[in-house]
Order: sequence, then C-alpha cells, then structure tokens
Amino acid sequence: MPHYSMIIIWSEEDNCYLVHLPDFPFQKFHTHGDTYEEAAKHGQEVIDSYLEMYREQGKSLPQPKNSLQLLQAA
Repeated sequence: MPHYSMIIIWSEEDNCYLVHLPDFPFQKFHTHGDTYEEAAKHGQEVIDSYLEMYREQGKSLPQPKNSLQLLQAA
C-alpha cells in the first residue's frame, strides 16, 4: 500500500487546522479539524475514501510524492 502525505496547517481565518493532500490535487484543502489530531484523523479518512473511489472506478492509484518533492514544492 502506498504511503500518502498530508500537510496540516493552522488557519487563523478559519480557526481550525486545514489538511492538504498533495498527492490528490483536486482542491487545495480536503478537510479540517479543531485539533491537530482530529485534522490528521480526518485527513486519513479522506485518503481512504479517495483510494476506495479510485479502485471502484478502476483508476490507477496516484504515485505518492516523496519528501524531497514536497519540500521543493513548498
């Protein structure tokens, strides 16, 4: 099973942690949480949902970006 990354940032504007999933570029932020832990849990739930959707549609899973690619993109 591939390992996908998530980027979790605090948003003063939204007053919560926002979750970006760089391997699934459909949108900038995919979910959120009131705590960091809640945001991470929601992020994993979204990844699991996306993977299920890919499988149901017969699509190839996205190739995870490695840490160096993520740092260069930031």
